[in-house]
Amino acid sequence: MNNKAVMNNIKIMYTVLLAGLAFGLFASETESSKFTWAAGEGVSFDETPIVSAEVSLSLDSRYMTYGVIDGKDPIFTPGATATFFDWAYIGVESIFDVTDGNGKHGGYGKRGGKYTTLDAFVGLAHEFDLGDTIGKLGVDVGYMYEYLPRYQGEVGDTQYFTAELSLGGHWLEPKLAFERDIMADNGTYVNFELGHTFEICDGLTLRPAIAQGFGNSLRTNGYFGELEKVEGFDHAGLMDTTIKVDLEYAINDWLTLGAYVAYYDYLFDGKMREAAAAYNGEWGAGEDKTWNIVGGLSLTATF
Repeated sequence: MNNKAVMNNIKIMYTVLLAGLAFGLFASETESSKFTWAAGEGVSFDETPIVSAEVSLSLDSRYMTYGVIDGKDPIFTPGATATFFDWAYIGVESIFDVTDGNGKHGGYGKRGGKYTTLDAFVGLAHEFDLGDTIGKLGVDVGYMYEYLPRYQGEVGDTQYFTAELSLGGHWLEPKLAFERDIMADNGTYVNFELGHTFEICDGLTLRPAIAQGFGNSLRTNGYFGELEKVEGFDHAGLMDTTIKVDLEYAINDWLTLGAYVAYYDYLFDGKMREAAAAYNGEWGAGEDKTWNIVGGLSLTATF
């Protein structure tokens, strides 16, 4: 897929998102129509969800992927998603470097204030109420194309198939996420998370969680295989362990402020620890360790 085709697809996605918002505003002003619009819920027809949109802005102190550093300076990430009939969704998300440091040390040029990745995605997601015993089963399957700006003629684009299962309504909330790269290295990554949400007060929640990642040999070779210290690395096994605390405050029915702090490490596999330390060490003196502590802020609006 060439650059022009990718940008055209993203323009189409933005058009769909804007059309959904415009339709919502139109429906809210048409009293005789059975269409209704509510902030935070979107457009419905006789209580049946039709379309909703979510716009988010987030700031992270570091760019982390699979528990290792992909940028030691902060990143800014805007995104937008439209959901139709409470089933299908389409969206875009882009990562911007805040400074020139990530691109300068990461080998893709000084891109402070410029985007470094542009993700376009589609999928199907729904929550099924299976009763008090089992709880609410969330299912999400999707496809994502990740476009990277060309630097010295290099094409770094890739594509993913993703899937996620989650179970709500219990004290512990499990989540299993699956990711398959189908363009860069055909690698597979799986992450299992357990968390619990505490309601501190009206509108304020706190959610601690712990997660463990696993990568097959193609995934780890694609990420660590070109490092000089572990050249040809193709060892499958347990990758990143994450301990994370999320704090969310609902400002009103449609606007939410979020914050998090997370600890990343490679705890259970000696070879993975060696690879993670070598990967992080590429970012300069003092970075050749397996662990990182990062934090971030987010603002999300739902229409």
